[in-house]
Amino acid sequence: MAKIFVSGHKNPDMDSICSAYAYAALKNKVDPSNTYIPIRCGNLNEATRAQFNRFGLIPPPFKRDVRTRVSKVIIESDVEVCPTDPVYRLITLYKNTARHSVFPIMEGTRFVGLVTIDEISDFILKENLGSRPVYNFLVKNFEVVIPGYFIKQGNEETILAPLAVGANKFATYEKVMKGFKGPMPILVVGDRERHINKAIELNVPAIILTGIRGKTISKIDWDSYEGSVFVSETDTAETLRLLRLCVPVSELLVKKLPSLQADMLFDEARAFLANNDYRELPVFSGKEYRGYVSRRSFLEKPATKLIMVDHNENDQAITGVEEAEVVEIVDHHRLGAAKTRNPIFICCEPLGSTCTIVYKLFMRHNVEVTSDIAKVLLSGIVSDTIMLKSPTTTFEDYTAVQDLLSIAGVDDMYKFGETMFSGGASLAKSDARMMIEADFKRYRESGVNFGIGQSEVTTLDDVEDYRARYLEELEMVKKAYSLDWALFLITDVVKENSVLLLTRMPIAEQKLAYEKAGEGMYLLPQVLSRKKQLLPEIIRVIQE
Repeated sequence: MAKIFVSGHKNPDMDSICSAYAYAALKNKVDPSNTYIPIRCGNLNEATRAQFNRFGLIPPPFKRDVRTRVSKVIIESDVEVCPTDPVYRLITLYKNTARHSVFPIMEGTRFVGLVTIDEISDFILKENLGSRPVYNFLVKNFEVVIPGYFIKQGNEETILAPLAVGANKFATYEKVMKGFKGPMPILVVGDRERHINKAIELNVPAIILTGIRGKTISKIDWDSYEGSVFVSETDTAETLRLLRLCVPVSELLVKKLPSLQADMLFDEARAFLANNDYRELPVFSGKEYRGYVSRRSFLEKPATKLIMVDHNENDQAITGVEEAEVVEIVDHHRLGAAKTRNPIFICCEPLGSTCTIVYKLFMRHNVEVTSDIAKVLLSGIVSDTIMLKSPTTTFEDYTAVQDLLSIAGVDDMYKFGETMFSGGASLAKSDARMMIEADFKRYRESGVNFGIGQSEVTTLDDVEDYRARYLEELEMVKKAYSLDWALFLITDVVKENSVLLLTRMPIAEQKLAYEKAGEGMYLLPQVLSRKKQLLPEIIRVIQE
């Protein structure tokens, strides 16, 4: 089951948020084999936030970007290995489960380290290199790995010791045993009384008896011996082989192993692995262990699946859209979609709202529109068409509103719309930069880069109270986005008029077909739509 995100554009308006919410709900009904998640890539404006609160619904959560992250390639192991488990268990797991070559070592839920086939190989190979190897044995593992039983267990749970075999004549054996300069060895010996007594005298840490199945063990005073005594039921050669594998896996762990975070960018993690000696690294979310990655995890970059609603151009889309796999586009704007990897479903219609298109798709798939979804879709349409007054409004928008009013149990569309618009923030009291950028779209025409923001209000009587502050902030927005011209359309949804604030561009300003009402301010009677009324006028004056 794949996760597919449904996202509106940056600086999302009501239509963008509502269409993402409703379309994700539709897709989850018609395609239960995948999970569709509505998201937003910008802040909620006050009106949208208030509307969802009014409905008792949770709006789409914020997602910073859809760039591929380490979480996409995490490997989760179904094998649990404890630090005290013998190396023998790792080898058995590797033999019986060919797909496992990396073993996370866990102490309950706490991550301890990773052991790979490389560490296992190094452990085995070191026996044939240099001096006699010294092992750190866990005594209880004798019984786990070697067929046999304890005669007695000493006080020491762990033993740091080499291995020795008591197979020589006593004189030679004695010389060898006295010649140990470091820790005394664990002795592997048959039923040889003199050899055993000498080992006890020298206080070896453990004695492993072999070849005595069904025989009488020599009378040895084990009471005086402080070490462990284990009887192996297999021959000496096999006992020695298995004894080495009693070492706990903790001895194979790489010390101070670096780690990655699950939200780390894919490319950064790949570069990190390529530039160090580690082939595998653990992955965490904060302090919680999630799994591991290997160099092979980064051979192919997986893409996040994305549905774009209420926009179709990458420069308006969520950050990282270039890395994503766009699988659908549902929109009502002009088409400027970038190339896609594969053929995709595109539903673009010249309607007043993307929510109208989403409603039609509910009808096409014969999926019931619930009361909550109806309220959400209604909000998007009423907002984008400014209560069906905008010139972008079509007969299909009108029809959809009538249907949705009935489903939602709303009697008066105008009262619904006025309540919704009144939930917006007051321009006079709000942060100017935030309000300008709340619904701000950038364009390029004839080599000119410009941007237009829009905000709906219920009165224009107080524009003079905040005009200077917003003009000052428009200049900052112009610089921030490297624009030639920045504009802000303030629309009175009650009286169906607008005021336009803009930065200085004398040549273009002189050509505007609007009445100038002050420095940086123009009156736009009967102008409600940025897309169908203001934008064509701005393009005209730029082109002339």
